[in-house]
Amino acid sequence: MARTLNPEELRKACDPKRFHFVTTSEVASLTSIVGQARALDAIDFGLGMRSLGFNIYVLGESGTGKTSAIRSFVSEKAKSDPVPPGLTYVFNFREPEEPIALSLAPGRGMEFQRDMRELVDYLRSAIPKVFDSKEYEGQKGRIVEGFQSRQKQIIGSLEEEAKSRGFIVRPTVTGFSIVAVDESGEPMTEEKFTALDDVKRSELRDNGKRIQERLDDVVRIVKAEERAVKDALAELERNAALSVLGHRLEEIRRKHEGNEKLLAYLDAVQENVLASIEDFKSGGEEAPSPLPFLKIGRQEPDFTRFSVNVIVNNGAANGAPCVFESNPTYYNLFGRVEHRFQMGAAITDFTMIKSGALHKANGGFLVINALDLLRNIFSYDALKRAIRNREVKIEDVWEQYRLVSTTSMKPEPIPLDVKIVLIGNPEIYYLLYNLDEEYRELFKVKADFDQRIVRTEESIDHYAAFVATKTKEEAMLPFAPEGVARVVDFGSRLAEDQEKLSTKFSDISNLLREANYLASREGAKVVMGDHVSRALQAKIIRNNRIEERMRELAAEGTLIVETAGELAGQVNGLAVYDMGDYSFGKPSRITATVYAGKGGVLNIERETKLSGKIHEKAVLILSNYLGRRFARKAPISLTASITFEQLYGMIEGDSATCAELYALLSAVSGVPVRQGIAVTGSMDQNGAVQPIGGVNEKIEGFFDLCRLRGLDGSQGVLIPARNRRNLVLKDEVVQAAREGTFRILEIDRVEEGVEALMGLPAGEIGADGEYPPGTLYRKVMDRIGELREAVKGQEHEEEKEKKERDE
Repeated sequence: MARTLNPEELRKACDPKRFHFVTTSEVASLTSIVGQARALDAIDFGLGMRSLGFNIYVLGESGTGKTSAIRSFVSEKAKSDPVPPGLTYVFNFREPEEPIALSLAPGRGMEFQRDMRELVDYLRSAIPKVFDSKEYEGQKGRIVEGFQSRQKQIIGSLEEEAKSRGFIVRPTVTGFSIVAVDESGEPMTEEKFTALDDVKRSELRDNGKRIQERLDDVVRIVKAEERAVKDALAELERNAALSVLGHRLEEIRRKHEGNEKLLAYLDAVQENVLASIEDFKSGGEEAPSPLPFLKIGRQEPDFTRFSVNVIVNNGAANGAPCVFESNPTYYNLFGRVEHRFQMGAAITDFTMIKSGALHKANGGFLVINALDLLRNIFSYDALKRAIRNREVKIEDVWEQYRLVSTTSMKPEPIPLDVKIVLIGNPEIYYLLYNLDEEYRELFKVKADFDQRIVRTEESIDHYAAFVATKTKEEAMLPFAPEGVARVVDFGSRLAEDQEKLSTKFSDISNLLREANYLASREGAKVVMGDHVSRALQAKIIRNNRIEERMRELAAEGTLIVETAGELAGQVNGLAVYDMGDYSFGKPSRITATVYAGKGGVLNIERETKLSGKIHEKAVLILSNYLGRRFARKAPISLTASITFEQLYGMIEGDSATCAELYALLSAVSGVPVRQGIAVTGSMDQNGAVQPIGGVNEKIEGFFDLCRLRGLDGSQGVLIPARNRRNLVLKDEVVQAAREGTFRILEIDRVEEGVEALMGLPAGEIGADGEYPPGTLYRKVMDRIGELREAVKGQEHEEEKEKKERDE
């Protein structure tokens, strides 16, 4: 038999007297997250595990404190970790399109940048002074004078030898040439040469040949001397520049001893400076203009190649970096190479390389919202690639999609050592885990935040501490014990369990703010329980317009719901409407009709394709229960239909199975059902009643309609006994139960609800397979027998007619 619940069973109220404070201003603030020991242990493990693939996915419903927990844990963990080195990019003198990445001690990047800038400024002023000095000019003059003296001596010796053999040496544009002369010293003409005898001509030819050979030797010697002079002058310039450059570079080298890559870069800087001394000797040459009327000003030498681009400094960091990237686009994560427009063309260089979140978090922790990551094109796949390869590349991700390829910089990849923490809901976690094999290897740590905790004395104290913490953080009024008790009750209502509390502290925080607003507006010094209750009611009023409209339709008779009297084949079922921000219960008429036939139980919603799979399963369970109870000796021969009246949308779920059974039993037996009692509950094939969801909203929805029409003590709701612990009903329902004007009845089996609804016991089947007289199930069995006989009679008549037609 159905049992009426006591008012104390309808809600487990928190007693304000259990608190030992006057206001929450006396309560110590929370130092940890409430009730998430499993998730916090997983986070601690994941943050401490540095092996590849042990990145963390933090999952939980919104408002459970997972983001706050991660911020707290990561920030605390980072303090004890070492500060990672800074990152810089410098010019690659061998491959200008591939800038070199340098790793420096924290804060040393800016110092190195400053040293290189000061070095260039110093060289631009010191090198011209060295080359303008008397010492340098004297050394250069001596080298040139020595060359000229040797050249004069060599050429003079050649000229004397040529003169003695009847020739002179003349300079030309291309070098030197020899010319034969006569006794007077004049160049010999063709006529004079022809007039010579054969002996003289032969002698002159031989002398010319010897002198030409000697001239060739002299030219080779002079060119060798020129090269030697040029090398000597270059060495002089190199030594002069090195006298300025060497000691300054040595100072920088001493600061970075042990950094072989940086020292190799400084060697390349030295060689480039010595190879481009002309850039430092003057302010540059005037650039020739292809068009006379477009005269370009003096072209200054470009010293950008000696700059240092510090993308991560870490000089002011205390511990490892913690980066919370709220907009994880590809470029925000991996950095970019920016461009500037000059004369209509986009140009760039290594100084325009910008860091991304991975660079800033390198050596530390990077926290990203999973949904935001997946929403941004390229980001997720690129992040997995970076984790797998342990390096971060700065690339132009759109390069592969351009019709025309362009030359772009390819900065050297940077080794990556970062702990990635994704925060998201469970749906995304399981979607990635089941569909992406790489994800399983790269995110091995699961930190699962529960949305409910066990309601114990300790957890209630934690709730009070949370209220104290939040009021202090946001400068709200302190809460009295009554106010905290109402907040605890609200936590149980959110959890939908008398023995649980919700961990959706975002909703709790909103309630605190709204109650504080009401108290502050009234000028109160403390937030009382009444303020909290009114804040809850005010929120309901802001969101329940649709609920009120549907209740008005029921009160007007547009939506037909009977709350008094008795009707056969009709039961008030209960459904929950979830609008997203607000959910409420709504009564619905469930009707059943029965007539002779062999169609079995028809689900009208299924026939009209308005029934979900779970509801279809529930109707089949109901049919099997009927067969088990009433078809032990003979089959059931009837056709029955069940439907939700005035329902014009999809129906899903099995919480109306009990109500559908009662409607069907009433229709078969003809025994009317009390319309003042609504029914909710699922059932199995054996008749055991199973718990359902939304029990509080369902009860309150029917209660509000009954109260609108007038409570008379006959109304109530029949619920599964297993839902008793889920009852956290509002004050009005509890008070009505206390006054006896509204009842909540519980059942463990469907048979127990029969008497409460129809005034007859269900009855237990006897050894003879019959139910006792005066029971509902006896009436049902008798009626089924009548329908069976009617079907048999109809079949007999049909066979007789067929036989007559055949004859």
